[in-house]
Amino acid sequence: MVTMKVAFIGLGLIGGSIAKTIRKKYPDSEIVALNRSEAPLEEARKDGTINAGTHEVDHNFEGCDYIFLCTPVETNKFFLPRLKPYLQSGCVLTDAGSVKGVIHKAVSELLPEAHFIGGHPMAGSEKSGYANANDHLIENAYYILTPGENSTIDELNRYEKFVSSLGAIPLIMSPDRHDYITAAVSHVPHLVAYSLVDLVKLKDTPAEYMKLIAAGGFKDITRIAGSDPTMWEQICLENPENIVELLKDYEEILSGMRKMVEEADGKGLHKIFEEMRDYRASFSVSSAGPIKKIYDIYCDIIDEAGAIATIATILSTSGISIKNIGIVHNRTFEEGALHIEFSDEASKTRAVEVLERHNYSIFLK
Repeated sequence: MVTMKVAFIGLGLIGGSIAKTIRKKYPDSEIVALNRSEAPLEEARKDGTINAGTHEVDHNFEGCDYIFLCTPVETNKFFLPRLKPYLQSGCVLTDAGSVKGVIHKAVSELLPEAHFIGGHPMAGSEKSGYANANDHLIENAYYILTPGENSTIDELNRYEKFVSSLGAIPLIMSPDRHDYITAAVSHVPHLVAYSLVDLVKLKDTPAEYMKLIAAGGFKDITRIAGSDPTMWEQICLENPENIVELLKDYEEILSGMRKMVEEADGKGLHKIFEEMRDYRASFSVSSAGPIKKIYDIYCDIIDEAGAIATIATILSTSGISIKNIGIVHNRTFEEGALHIEFSDEASKTRAVEVLERHNYSIFLK
C-alpha cells in the first residue's frame, strides 16, 4: 500500500539523502525523481530508492504529497512554472537550500498559487552527489521550516510531523530570520575559514613552514574551507545583505582584539577569552548544525612499527569503522599522537571504551 507520493527535482547529496530516508521510514511510499544526468537516477532505481526517474517535469509528478526542490536556486526557478499543472490540492512544495529569501521570492513571482514551505536540513558532507547520499544524513539534525504566504497551518503541522518522522528536528521561523541566523553561524564562518587559509598562503615562508606545521587549532577552524567553492559562491550572492552586515560586526570585534594586543591589555584579553570560552561551552552537542560535526579522538601511542595497525585491528574486530586516521605532527593543541575520526557519536563512544580497555590513553576535546 502506498502511504504517500514524493517527488524530487535534483538527486544529489541532500535530495538523495532525504529520498533514501523516506524510503527507509516509509518503505511503501512512491518516490520519483528528476535529474538532468542519468547516472544518479539509474543508481537510485537499482538500490530501490526511487520508483521512477525522469529528465523533465512530466506525468510522474501527478498526485504528489510533497515535491522537493533540491537544485541551485536558478535551476529551481527554471522548473517552477513547469510544476504548475501538477500542484494538486494538499501538495506541499518545498526546497532544501541554505538561503530562503531568494526561493520564497521566486515562488511568489513564478508560482504564486503554490503552497510553499521552505526547508533547510542543517546537515551536509565534504562530499557531494548521489553516490555519497545516505539514509541517516539528516538524523538528529535541525531542519528549519519557513512557511510561505499560501501554506496553511494544517499543511505546516503535517510537514513538521513528517520531518520529525524522518529523524530530524524541525524548527519553524521566517525566511528573513533564517537567512540572518545562518549567515552568522554558517556563511560568515566559511568566509573566515577561507580568509585564514588565504592569510597563511600569502604570508608563508618560501620553504612553506606555515603549511608544514599547520595543525591543531588551525586545521580545526579552517576545515570548512575545503567545501565546494561553487556552492559557497552561490550562497554569498544569495544572502549578501546579512553576510556583509555580520562581517562588519566581526571586523569591529577583530579591531577591538587587535587594539588590546597592541596595548598589551592582558586583563581585557583574558576577560573576553574567558567569557567566550564559557559561552561556547554552553553550545548544544546533541544535534547537528550547519557546520558538520566531527566525531574524533586523540590516542597516545609510541612511534613504532605496527602501532597504527594494532589500533585499527582492535577497532575492526570490535565492529567499529574508522572514517579517517593519521599521525599528528604538531602537539600544540593535541595531547595524543594519533588522530582518529568516526562517522557518528556511537562509534566514537564505543572506540573510547574499547581502546581504554586495552590501556591506551585517550584524549577528547
